[in-house]
Amino acid sequence: VQLQACGGGLVQTGDSLRLSCAASGRTFSNWPMAWFRQAPGKERDIVAAITWNSGRTYYADSVKGRFTVSRDNAENTVYLQMNSLKPEDTAVYYCAANYRFFSSAYLPQARREYDYWGQGTLVTVSS
Repeated sequence: VQLQACGGGLVQTGDSLRLSCAASGRTFSNWPMAWFRQAPGKERDIVAAITWNSGRTYYADSVKGRFTVSRDNAENTVYLQMNSLKPEDTAVYYCAANYRFFSSAYLPQARREYDYWGQGTLVTVSS
């Protein structure tokens, strides 16, 4: 399984970016997906997660109301729309796939619950 994240870049405060993560090698349509981020010198923390059928989503408090996670199971792709970006959003963003909770309403939020990881895409927000 490979997860390929893209869409990062250098933007200014208040701008928007849309990250994409495409999976190959295995379908993820029946499993939850998530976005994490890791700023320099900090832990990798969850940003958002989505169940297999988009029935439930989770957002970290710091991004609620600004970020939106979505998925297209037909395209094996998960997205993170990021609006009103702030300098504190600067980080490497990783997509992750969980292959333990098949077609479940459970939405894992811990890093250890995710099995596959993308390579990361850097988002830099200048002030």
